[in-house]
Amino acid sequence: MIIVIDARNIGLRNIEVADTKISSIDGENGKLIYRGYDILDLVNHSTFEETAYLLIFGELPNSDELDDFTKRMIEARSLPSPIIRNLVNRPKRADPMDVVQSAISELPDHDLNMGEDSKSANIRRAITLIGKIPTIVAAWDRIRHSQDVLEPLEEGSHSENFLYLLRGEHPTKEEAKIFDISLILHAEHSFNASTFAAREIASTRAHMYAAIAGAVGALSGELHGGANVQVMKMLLEIGESNSARNWVRNRLKEGGRIMGMGHAVYRTTDPRAEVLRTLSHIISKERNTKWFEITEQVEKATQEFMIANKGQSIYANVDLYSASLYYSLNIPLDLNTPIFSIARAAGWTAHVIEEKFAEAAPKPALYRPKASYVGKYCGPMGCEYIPIASRLNEDPDNNETRKRT
Repeated sequence: MIIVIDARNIGLRNIEVADTKISSIDGENGKLIYRGYDILDLVNHSTFEETAYLLIFGELPNSDELDDFTKRMIEARSLPSPIIRNLVNRPKRADPMDVVQSAISELPDHDLNMGEDSKSANIRRAITLIGKIPTIVAAWDRIRHSQDVLEPLEEGSHSENFLYLLRGEHPTKEEAKIFDISLILHAEHSFNASTFAAREIASTRAHMYAAIAGAVGALSGELHGGANVQVMKMLLEIGESNSARNWVRNRLKEGGRIMGMGHAVYRTTDPRAEVLRTLSHIISKERNTKWFEITEQVEKATQEFMIANKGQSIYANVDLYSASLYYSLNIPLDLNTPIFSIARAAGWTAHVIEEKFAEAAPKPALYRPKASYVGKYCGPMGCEYIPIASRLNEDPDNNETRKRT
């Protein structure tokens, strides 16, 4: 099969690289499906624990299965003391995503069955990662602020536990529920950059911890998981809702972009953005903050500009309203992306398991995309190596001197 490389598939855009049963995105109609279930249905009726089970095992659990899974997640929350000591020894200026990535890379040291790569062993590692990543994030935030690291709760939901570990006090039921919904929304999103990174690493038969550490690295970039941080920085710069319209118009006229607007897949409203918009509105109204109102004005101004000047609509993505939501929950700005990793651990680990143990034969192959070489070309025999002493007076723009005869 010949694939023509053009502007639409640079960066593997529109290239199908594998089959998956984990999730589906209908970008034209704004639908996100986890294992056959609409994300909006899960938000209304499920919990993060149940959603994580669904992603990993492929089916919704019964009561006993969910109880067992939740118990295993709770048991996995604590961090080995050597990892805590290493966190304490890090410079307090360290970026939280770098800290999360390196701490995950230490987890194999404490896995007593690293020689086993069975499906059950990988499910156990998935539960370990889902349970421990929130503890890593919260522990680091407390350490860098010279506070004691707290022991995880021995009961309570995933969302309640994280907020407690971060703040040192139990969240309200409303806060825990809002954060739980946010975790469900961020848990999975098909072959995005970080998930593809995890699957690519897993395709080499590297272990799960290596794959998830790689995914965290991919997520740290501002065009992926770091986007909501950039959104919040934008809101802080704008300052007031009545300044948003001019700020957006000037940014777009200068050729800049508005973070949190537009998506690589969705051609209509991102269903996650609609839910987060509602949650941000609720918490903003309750706490009398201005961030939802500014965000709403940014969205409207961007849409109006794009329609008037480009003749096309643009829609909010998951990052636009998650920024104001987390900020209104008093979560430090630079923890937005680590929180993304707390949720996406469920999707990442499900993909690693699928990559390693796909039912279809043959087993998943090592990812090895092809690149189009557009560099220097000196003829069919290549460029001639010239010793450095003879290169000093050479014209760097004259390739003729390098061609082989």
